[in-house]
Amino acid sequence: MTTSRRKFIKISALGLGGVAASTSALNMFGANTYLDKLVKQNVAGEFNKTATYCEVCFWKCAAWAYTNDEGEIIKIKGNETDPHCYGRLCPRGTGGVGMYNDEDRLKTPLIRTTVDGKQTFRKASWKEALDLIASKMTAIKSKYGAESFALLKHGSPGSHLEHLFKAYGSDTIAEPAYAQCRGPRETGFELTLGSWIGSPEPTDIRDTKCLVLIGSHIGENMHNSQVQEMSDAIDNNATIITVDPRLSTAASKSQHWLAIKPATDIALLLAWMHVIIEEKLYDKAYIEKYGYGFKELKEHVKDLTPEWAYGITTIKPEKIRETARLMAAAAPSVIVHPGRHVVWYGDDSQRERAIAMLNGLLGSWGKRGGFYFKEKVDLPKFPHPAYPKPKWGWEEIGAKYPYAEMGITSELIKSSIPGEDDEHPIKAWIIAGTNLINTVPKREMILKAMDAVEFIAVVDTMPMEITGYADVVLPECTYLERYDGIRNAAKRTPSLALRQPVAKPKYDSKPAWWMCKQLGERLGLHDYFQYDDFEDIIKWQLEQVGSSLEEMKRLGVKKFERKTPLYMEDGEDFEFGTNSGKIEFYSDDLASNGFDPIPVYTAHPEPPQGFYRLNYGRAPMHTFSRTTNNPNLFALKSENKLWVNPKIARIIGLKNDQLVWLQNQDGIDSTFSIKVRVTERIRYDSVYMYHGFGHTNKKLSRAFGKGESDTLMMSKIPVDPLMGGTALRGNFVKILTEDPHKNSKV
Repeated sequence: MTTSRRKFIKISALGLGGVAASTSALNMFGANTYLDKLVKQNVAGEFNKTATYCEVCFWKCAAWAYTNDEGEIIKIKGNETDPHCYGRLCPRGTGGVGMYNDEDRLKTPLIRTTVDGKQTFRKASWKEALDLIASKMTAIKSKYGAESFALLKHGSPGSHLEHLFKAYGSDTIAEPAYAQCRGPRETGFELTLGSWIGSPEPTDIRDTKCLVLIGSHIGENMHNSQVQEMSDAIDNNATIITVDPRLSTAASKSQHWLAIKPATDIALLLAWMHVIIEEKLYDKAYIEKYGYGFKELKEHVKDLTPEWAYGITTIKPEKIRETARLMAAAAPSVIVHPGRHVVWYGDDSQRERAIAMLNGLLGSWGKRGGFYFKEKVDLPKFPHPAYPKPKWGWEEIGAKYPYAEMGITSELIKSSIPGEDDEHPIKAWIIAGTNLINTVPKREMILKAMDAVEFIAVVDTMPMEITGYADVVLPECTYLERYDGIRNAAKRTPSLALRQPVAKPKYDSKPAWWMCKQLGERLGLHDYFQYDDFEDIIKWQLEQVGSSLEEMKRLGVKKFERKTPLYMEDGEDFEFGTNSGKIEFYSDDLASNGFDPIPVYTAHPEPPQGFYRLNYGRAPMHTFSRTTNNPNLFALKSENKLWVNPKIARIIGLKNDQLVWLQNQDGIDSTFSIKVRVTERIRYDSVYMYHGFGHTNKKLSRAFGKGESDTLMMSKIPVDPLMGGTALRGNFVKILTEDPHKNSKV
């Protein structure tokens, strides 16, 4: 980027404020007048409580936020009536106070400028910043069409901006949560069972007799209700089977840990199906009534024995048979969990389809202890005119992936590079709630795209790396300082949860809904924003379902009666949402489009000599890179470590906490060093690290330079041919004991 038009700017104190906080673990647990005051207030019971729901991760647990008489947020506790958390928050949820108190927060709008030949940011008023963005949106629309302005988004701010963009005339919208996370499971399950999994997943873990986890890190990803229900399942003597090259927290609680060779999961799934079919352990009545293509599946797996799979997966045949029989014995109260972050090797939709098929054989879909039928409240949207129809959008950009059902972030980025997709040229971006540079792989592609576009605006609460490439930075207030859309997630029990301001926005930060309304008015879109405050929308919606804002402020969460059954009755007539109306073990749709109608195991590239497969996952106290600077959560985990098998440590000569560097198969070196953790909990052919560390912006005063970024090491990216997911576990790294940057500046 040394010759780039768009230089990265390290946001300076002019946008951040200058008060330092004492937030180290020593200060937190040593003498601390703030904690002394907190203890006194706890004893005196001087708190006011306000209903909200969490934004630290997508589970969106409902909570009560407590403030003192000065209006300071003191603590956050779970709402006891909430089916997402059952009154208990994870470390991230309780640490939400740190988002509010983080002194590194963005504090004022910023505009890129040049001073003495150098690019920098200057403070701006909201009027100036919004006027500039509106003028760019008007100019782009006039010159290229509204479609050429793209939205790359995540979380609550993204939903407000999506409304603005669709009113403006652009459906060029994508979020990394699809193609870089959960998209393949939605494709695989929809093709097989006719239904997306959605979020939270409709897994009936509390009543299951057997839970199978394939690379799903319950206990570390902290999907709150699932963690609690898994604990209950263990207490109820449910069988837990974990398939993972690493002894995860979930694996440590399992009766069976299958330390599979990475990239061979489909072979194991096919061998399990072989055992269940050949030994007639499947639910015959269920399949006769609801199955389609069972004969083809039986023929397909007849030779895919556990012995065949052993040579691929390294899992012994007797263990494959034993675990298959345990699943069948528990059926239909069995869950082969679909996972969440499932973009691994490029054939991920087919792997997820195999998982759905295995659940189908076991008769677990729509059954107690398997998958329940989720339901949500019929909450009407606030009235507005119909959106204009764009000439093109995310569908046309991703047309070569016929099963994509959302925008593919990486494809929108490619379309921003001249010569990549001149039929659908993207000329400007708004990025909201996602640190794109550390979220999407192939960093050089992102840098090239950002250098090519004419304008970038970023909406965020923190000075994440992506803000350094923006022309305009808008400081969003935290979820504790704003109204947002009513949470209406599909679960066992339909419920609504309220988010409202607990405290006034700090500094000169604003909620995203306000930014969008202001931009909409400037763009002549008043009819789409016919409200004065987002509170008006919430009041109207609640009135339509027989509630009120006053009631929701008092309750925080309101439950509603189900209108449909939670489970399927034995033998009842039921139509699945597939083309055949049945569980599709064989897919005519896939066959007609030139894809395998039944999943097939295909060998993937293996690490070259001296390299190890890079695996990664979530730290239980952090959400991606969003929370690593949070003072409360930083105190719990300040950096990631590189998990290395003792066999490899002996060969290389590594010791615990030794600093090392990484180099991937394409010669990309890690920016920072990372400490080694020597452990038997990882296979010898792999290494592992937590995701979200290795920040390069010094204005993240705690997170800067702590650990290493796994995303930086991801440059070899197979793409799922069905829906465009970017496979992230096909990268290999070499461990370096000397700093590769010692003779050059980083």
